[in-house]
Amino acid sequence: MVAAIVVAEAAVLLLRPKERYPVVEAEARAYFSAAELDRATTFRSGQLWLFGARTVVELGILVLAVRYAPRAGKRPVLTGAAAAVALTLATTTVALPLRAAARQRAKDVGLITQGWDGWAIDVAKSTAIGGVVAAGGGALLVLGIRRFGRDWWAPGAAAVAGFAVVISYLAPVVLDPMFNQFKALPAGETRDDVFQLASRAGVEVGEVYEVDASRRTTAANAYVTGLGHTKRVVLYDTLLKEFTPAETRLVVAHELGHVRHKDVPGGLLWVALVAPFGTLVVARATEKLTRDGRSPVPAAVLSLALIAPALTMISNQLSRAVERRADAFALELTGEPEAMIGFERKITLQNVGDPDPPRWQQVFMATHPTTMERIGAALGATPRSGSPDASPGGA
Repeated sequence: MVAAIVVAEAAVLLLRPKERYPVVEAEARAYFSAAELDRATTFRSGQLWLFGARTVVELGILVLAVRYAPRAGKRPVLTGAAAAVALTLATTTVALPLRAAARQRAKDVGLITQGWDGWAIDVAKSTAIGGVVAAGGGALLVLGIRRFGRDWWAPGAAAVAGFAVVISYLAPVVLDPMFNQFKALPAGETRDDVFQLASRAGVEVGEVYEVDASRRTTAANAYVTGLGHTKRVVLYDTLLKEFTPAETRLVVAHELGHVRHKDVPGGLLWVALVAPFGTLVVARATEKLTRDGRSPVPAAVLSLALIAPALTMISNQLSRAVERRADAFALELTGEPEAMIGFERKITLQNVGDPDPPRWQQVFMATHPTTMERIGAALGATPRSGSPDASPGGA
């Protein structure tokens, strides 16, 4: 475990941006009222408690599953697949009341637009997909153990890295359309802005899509997804409807920064570097937890659940660093720091986010800099348009 953590940290140091960007210290109360801050803190702290309770419940199910793991029997591969599916169904079912409570709280503050029937359909879809993936994973785990013995972690690591690449490639065209409708951004000012920015940035953007996020939420966002031919920039329809052209340009420029610096492949490279050590830890923990004659699948799932948070916390360091670089890229490309300040304030209020969460939450859980850090970066930026060659990290 120590070796896995050391390698994960070393991979972050290897892959993270080396540039440092100026940040002016900013106070949250200068940009948000006391009522806005209290609302965000109350909502987010309650959601965090519910998330913690759900995690404890799910871990409890996994501990019981290890204690009462099925016998491997004459068909251990089939038993492993069935055990994995059963665990998916059990953890989903037991956690449903807590997930529903968190959803109701989000609905109460105006974040949720989808009805309970739509939510139930989404849960059923995601559980079915998770069950299929779990069945395949459980079967492959047993096959690997039977074929390679204690050395199953080596091909297992290759499978983890390969699965990450495949999912990154297929998710935009196979999985995402199961939950939302995507349409190419129609001709107009926003589309023109996207391709003008992409041209100035020297970025091959692929296609730009609008997603019907408003059918579920009032929150606004944008993201880059896919690899190769499936690479795309996706903008929430709530972003396009409720933010100014300057604010939308800034968000697009941020996403183009991720494309320019190949942040999705960089994340996959981090997974490939860490997977052998992480899988080895899971393998050794599985050995310790598996009872004689029982299926190893519950023990492997519990081991992964215990180890993954530590590695995720480390990977979040890389995520925060590349998000800072994308912010700097957007500021340099657009030369509009005022738009970034306005955007950060507006999106934090719209998403009921905490602009300045406790430090421990940021260290353990955050994938992005805080709102106040991002406002501070805008305050430290020079208000001028730049060229891609002059941008931070540019060629």
